[in-house]
Amino acid sequence: MMIKFLTTIFCLITISTACSQSANVANWTEDINLYKTNLEKYHIDLYNKISKTEFDQELQQIQSNLDKKTDLSVIIDLMRLTRKIGDGHTAFSLRGIAKHLFPIEIYKTKGQWRVIKTINKYKKLLGKRLIAIDGKPISQIVKEVSKIAQYVENEQSNSIRTAQYAMISELLYGLQLTATKYNAAFTFIDDQNKKTTVMLNSISSKDYYENTDFISLETTIPEIEKPTDLKHDFLWFSPIKNTKGIYIKFESYPSFDEMQKFGESVLKYIHENDIKQIVIDLRNNGGGDFFVGTFLAYYLNLADSVDWKSGVYVLTDNVTFSAATSNASQFRQILNAKIVGEPTGSNPSGYQDMGQFQLPNSGIIVTYSKRLFRFQDTSTQGVQPDVFIAYDWDSYSKGIDNIMQWVLNDIKGKE
Repeated sequence: MMIKFLTTIFCLITISTACSQSANVANWTEDINLYKTNLEKYHIDLYNKISKTEFDQELQQIQSNLDKKTDLSVIIDLMRLTRKIGDGHTAFSLRGIAKHLFPIEIYKTKGQWRVIKTINKYKKLLGKRLIAIDGKPISQIVKEVSKIAQYVENEQSNSIRTAQYAMISELLYGLQLTATKYNAAFTFIDDQNKKTTVMLNSISSKDYYENTDFISLETTIPEIEKPTDLKHDFLWFSPIKNTKGIYIKFESYPSFDEMQKFGESVLKYIHENDIKQIVIDLRNNGGGDFFVGTFLAYYLNLADSVDWKSGVYVLTDNVTFSAATSNASQFRQILNAKIVGEPTGSNPSGYQDMGQFQLPNSGIIVTYSKRLFRFQDTSTQGVQPDVFIAYDWDSYSKGIDNIMQWVLNDIKGKE
């Protein structure tokens, strides 16, 4: 459930200076021409959602007004246009730009935007609902930010990415949603309907990602003990107490060699302990190389003790992206897995496999889709779970993982 922000890399331009700096017409003209040329050259199907005519018209409109724009307004215009290409791997990325972030993370649950992470100074905000920024209702903020949020291809990823981009202070300022670049008045309300307004200052992306002062709402699973001798925090397994099951945390992708060693160790444990049930947790997995994920499936499939009729579970949520979405769909097919949780943030059939190029003057990285994958015969907006269970706020705020709790009850019911 925790939101993962995009990695940032300092490059040739910063949003901070772009806010007030007039656009260099010659430089942006060169960048925009390369933007169009390379997308048409490298994207597998650039005009599958936006027509070439509409794309060209919008690009021409941007170029015709360059002398009246700031760098930031050009960036926002190109983000808005790129968003219309409509797949989760094509983006006018901010990875090449230093920026400032407000020190909170929000997550949408039951139509409300809850604070799930912040720094210690604002720990009293955890769990509260964000209802306004600089006096503008959160519905207006979300509406405008969602038009430029990148890496979106369905309702789930739109919610996640909008929450991320809404915390970038320069973007809020560039969209005229806040009065100043680096601070804004955030209004919250608690479950007793008491309002609180706090003036938040944004911090540089470098300081944000190096900050160890953050605290967050987290869930625990008493039946699962995380190993202490981990090679990777994002890939590990552990027995489920008082059952014949194991839990596999699969939050990111290692190398092929590492997955081979991991698969061998899981298989060895299954054989030695006569394991019957397997839970593969793909929640919060932002993606990688889905072929690496099939390596895990290969080793699991060698385990004869497993209940292959109804003993394999895959957990997904709105932050299950890209390769993790593909593997979830595959595991349903080749492991006969029951998918439990929320629909994924990427679609099982669509444009994937990311490539990228960098614009020479702005230094901005543009990503694009190279392949078309079809992991389902029927097209759906995200992999739809066999058992739909949304995060329950009452449970989550108390540290209870209600999705995993359902799986544990189901496993125990088979004994």
